[in-house]
Amino acid sequence: MPQLACKSEYSRRSFLKLSAVSAATLSVLSLSAGLTGCSREPASSGFLVLRNDDLVCLAALLPAFYAGAIDPEQLQRSLPSALRAIDHNLASLSPAMRKMTLQLFDTLNNPLTRGSLTGIWGAWPQASTAAIEHFLSRWQNSRFDLLKMGHNALLQLAMLAHYGQSSAWQHCGYPGPAQLH
Repeated sequence: MPQLACKSEYSRRSFLKLSAVSAATLSVLSLSAGLTGCSREPASSGFLVLRNDDLVCLAALLPAFYAGAIDPEQLQRSLPSALRAIDHNLASLSPAMRKMTLQLFDTLNNPLTRGSLTGIWGAWPQASTAAIEHFLSRWQNSRFDLLKMGHNALLQLAMLAHYGQSSAWQHCGYPGPAQLH
C-alpha cells in the first residue's frame, strides 16, 4: 500500500512539472511572437491591412480551403483578387477584430509559433498540401477553443473572399443580388 501512495504522489509531481514546463514554453513562444515586431510591419504595397508575410501565408492556405470548389488553374488566376478581397474585408472590420486577426497571422508567420502550433516548421511556400491540410484539420477538430477559433477565422476570411466575388456566384447557383428599379 505505501508504494501505491508513493506512485500517486510521483505522478502528481510529474504532472505539476509538466504543467509548469508547458506554461513556460507557451509564454516564451507568445512572447517571441510579440518581440519580433511583426505586428508593427506596415501593409504590403497596394494593400490596406495585409503585410508581405500575411500574403505569403494566405497564398499557401487558400488552395487548401478552396480545394474541390475551385479548379486549381482558376485558383491561380483568382488568387490575387481573393487576397485583395481578404484585405478589403479586414480593413472593414472593427479595430479590435482586425488586431486579433493580425495577431493570428503573426502567430502563423513566426517560425517558432508556426512550427509548434501547426507542425509546419519551414516557410509557407515550401509546405506541402498534405501538411497544410493536416494543420487545418488539427485546428478545426482541436480540443482547444483558441485553435478552433483560429481555424474558423481563416475559413471565414477565405469563404467571404471567394463568395463575395461575382465570378463565384454562378458556380454555386446564386443569381446575384436583386436589381432595384
